[in-house]
Amino acid sequence: MEHLNVPPTNHVKVLNGQGWVGLIDHLGTESTIVNAARVSFGKLKSNMEAGDVKLLEYLIANKHTSPLEHMVFTFSIHCPLFIRGQWHRHRTWSYNEISRRYTEIDMEFYTPSELRRQAESNRQASYSDPDFDGSAMRELIDAHNKSSMELYEKLLANGVCREQARGVLPQNMMVTFWGTVDLSNLLHFLELRDSEHAQWEIKEYAVAIKKLIKPYIPNVAAYFEKQGQVW
Repeated sequence: MEHLNVPPTNHVKVLNGQGWVGLIDHLGTESTIVNAARVSFGKLKSNMEAGDVKLLEYLIANKHTSPLEHMVFTFSIHCPLFIRGQWHRHRTWSYNEISRRYTEIDMEFYTPSELRRQAESNRQASYSDPDFDGSAMRELIDAHNKSSMELYEKLLANGVCREQARGVLPQNMMVTFWGTVDLSNLLHFLELRDSEHAQWEIKEYAVAIKKLIKPYIPNVAAYFEKQGQVW
């Protein structure tokens, strides 16, 4: 039996190696999308031709997104709890997660390699300041992680159940979950999360997902590249 808390073969590491996202499975191809768009004509094609690419681009440009819902991806995501919370706001995904009610193996915590400053004009934004030395604060984060883990283990050792003991663990604890989403909603996720307005940590995951899915949707990626986006 494989260990769920290990990245799958096809994965990209993020957060300076502390996190990862992997492609577990997928359903459908770009041909599936154009076939779905033409289903009323009762015709099926297995290969993408020039006319199919034009149709695919037309669907995306005009937001005729239902045919894109016939292509589906499943990912394994290893991320901090606070990123998991942002991710789960995308309610069009289906989620299943490792539970600390059942296991305490492989517990780890995210410590940023760089601490950013709070933007003064936007409470939701931060910025990188090369003159800001956050090394002392990073040491405090590490100490807090260790202290939280020690308290958690002490609670368990004294008979406290896992489902209550886990409440003392910090928001930067790493978690692993599966997420399944159709291509239409995945593209919406990428639009929001690979954005200058997105938090740096979740943007790392969005960029990684683009790398993972590009080989399966080369013409979709090419369309967005023509619009000036990076894929």
